[in-house]
Amino acid sequence: MTNFGPPKPQVTETDAVAASVRSPETVLLDVREDDEWTAGHAPGAVHMALGTLGASHGLLERGQPIICVCRSGGRSAKATELLRGAGYDVVNLAGGMRAWAAAGLPVVTDGGQPGAVI
Repeated sequence: MTNFGPPKPQVTETDAVAASVRSPETVLLDVREDDEWTAGHAPGAVHMALGTLGASHGLLERGQPIICVCRSGGRSAKATELLRGAGYDVVNLAGGMRAWAAAGLPVVTDGGQPGAVI
């Protein structure tokens, strides 16, 4: 078997409950699309859609821990790989916002009203 290119960065995961009690300096980075974010997100999360992450990840602080989240964990795993490859301290939220909501954790809109995971 031929190996092409450097090895892929390892994707480390955390669960929703651990992410909910993250330290204040840890960024919960939501990489879903705008309509998904608007419908509902975790309180205190930061939004950067996956499609814009390549151009905007420089806005994140190097050395600051990051937890990436999407709806079910697939897109955020890609974001985790991208950011880890760029030298960030990052983990993926296993199960995404679906797991967050299933754990009974709050989902809110920008106005602080109850939100929904779509």
